[in-house]
Amino acid sequence: MSRLPNQQRAALSPELTDLPEPRKSTKSNRSFLLWLKSWKRTFQQEKYLYLLALPGLLFFIIFKYVPLWGLTLAFTEYSPYLGLLKSEWVGLKHFQSFFTNPDFWLLFRNTIAISFLNIAFFFPMPIIISLLLNELKNLSFKKWVQTAIYLPHFLSWVVIVGICFLTLSGSGIVNKLIAESGGQPINFLTNADTFWAMLTAQTIWKETGWGTIIFLAALAGINPELYEAARMDGANRWRQTLSVTIPGIKGTIIILLILRLGQVLDIGFEHIYLMSSSTVTEVADVFDTYAYRVGIQNGRFSFATAVGIFKSVVGLILVVSANRLAKKFGEEGVY
Repeated sequence: MSRLPNQQRAALSPELTDLPEPRKSTKSNRSFLLWLKSWKRTFQQEKYLYLLALPGLLFFIIFKYVPLWGLTLAFTEYSPYLGLLKSEWVGLKHFQSFFTNPDFWLLFRNTIAISFLNIAFFFPMPIIISLLLNELKNLSFKKWVQTAIYLPHFLSWVVIVGICFLTLSGSGIVNKLIAESGGQPINFLTNADTFWAMLTAQTIWKETGWGTIIFLAALAGINPELYEAARMDGANRWRQTLSVTIPGIKGTIIILLILRLGQVLDIGFEHIYLMSSSTVTEVADVFDTYAYRVGIQNGRFSFATAVGIFKSVVGLILVVSANRLAKKFGEEGVY
């Protein structure tokens, strides 16, 4: 009877006219139910794949998303005795203190300069080495070279810097050779003019081999028929590299460059801290070391968190901007 029109319902019984019309399922509710049903079906069919992905999902939830709650430290005057919830809320006080600090522009200059050198000199090196390895015909020699250039990646920065001190210090091997040849010893480790170049050279030596892995995989995915067509057109090896190889890995290069831009202000604390000394502080002090020295060592945890948020926001802006620019030029981008 509830499905009858109001006039028929009134004719049967006047009291029925006061009853509300039955609710109809909205389109959004039906879509949600269909999606839920489809998801359940997919989960039952691929439950083992979801189980396999569970450890990685838990890792990101526990170590990436849960710690986001700690970002509120930047807006409070955090006290370990009061805890995060009871600490005084100060808003943007720490950000204002950071941006008005006389050392801000010095830190910004050093960080950008070191990051720019890494992008200009370190980022192309894995691409160049991958292209050279791709041209090797002797597989045994190619594997030996790959293994040799991979090894520095597995050494910690403590070991790398230790080797640097042993070879480049005043009594190191390099200065002994210079002295024996009649030259004057060079203060490599205390010279502010060569500090950035030394950092870049160490990064290239340590990480170039490891960076070739992705590019070698991209090179392996290029269709061999493209090379055959290029050879039929009379292209030599150099021309094949320019016309086939580099366009084939262009998408990978752009994606890695976009991701690299997200780390412009995050150049690594350990490496800079180990290489720093009182004689090179003017060129060695970056946001990471400043946050550790002023924020952590002095107990200003909220201030250190504000510095970290600033770095993350700048990285996010650069990634989003570079991704949009890449899509504007017809590339896929990161997302």
